[in-house]
Amino acid sequence: MAGKILVSTALVSTAYLPPVSYFSCISKADEIFVEREENYLKQTYRNRCYILSVHGPQLLSVPVYLGSLHKTQIKDIRIDYSKRWQKVHLRAMKTSYSSSPYFEFYFDIIEKIISKNHDFLLDLNMELVKSILEMLKMKKTLSYTTYFEPDGDTENDFRYRIAPKEVSDSALKEYSQVFDNKGFVPDLSIIDLVFNMGPEAFNWL
Repeated sequence: MAGKILVSTALVSTAYLPPVSYFSCISKADEIFVEREENYLKQTYRNRCYILSVHGPQLLSVPVYLGSLHKTQIKDIRIDYSKRWQKVHLRAMKTSYSSSPYFEFYFDIIEKIISKNHDFLLDLNMELVKSILEMLKMKKTLSYTTYFEPDGDTENDFRYRIAPKEVSDSALKEYSQVFDNKGFVPDLSIIDLVFNMGPEAFNWL
C-alpha cells in the first residue's frame, strides 16, 4: 500500500468483473460499501464488462430478469440462465487471454465462480470482486449498504462516476496487453490487467 493516500471509506456500485478504475478507487479506501438498495440501471458495469479481443474492446453482458412494470432494486436482480452467457463469456476470455502471461494462474478461479449458477447478480459480482482482491493481494473490508443515499457531491461516492462512457485518470497507466499493436486500451475489465501483469497488477492501480 506504499505510496497511496487512504481515505476511510468508499461507496461503489456492484459490478461484474469491474474495470481497472473500480479497483483503483477501492485501493485507496480502508472500508468499501457496495450499493445494494439502488434501483437497477441498464447499460452500466453492474452486469457488464469489457475485455480486449483481437478486434478491440468486446462487451460481455450478464442477462438478467427485469420487472416490466416496476423498477427493481439491484439486490433483487436475478440472473437469466435461459441464455448460454457463461459459455460465451468463458470462451471469449480464453480466446482473448490464453496467450497472456498469467492466464493459467487465474482463469480457473474465475471460471469456477462464473460456472456456479448464482441466483442473484449481486452474489455473483461480490464473489468475483473478493476473489480478484485476493489476486491483487488487497485486504479490504467489503460491506453492503443498508439504505439508499441519493447521489450527491460526496468525494468518495463512486457509484455513478465509474461508467462505460467515463474513463478515470487512474486507469490511464499503460501496461502490456495481448493485442497492443493498435495502441493501449484503458480501463478494461480488471481481468485484462490481472492476466497480463499478474502479481505486479496492483502497481497499476
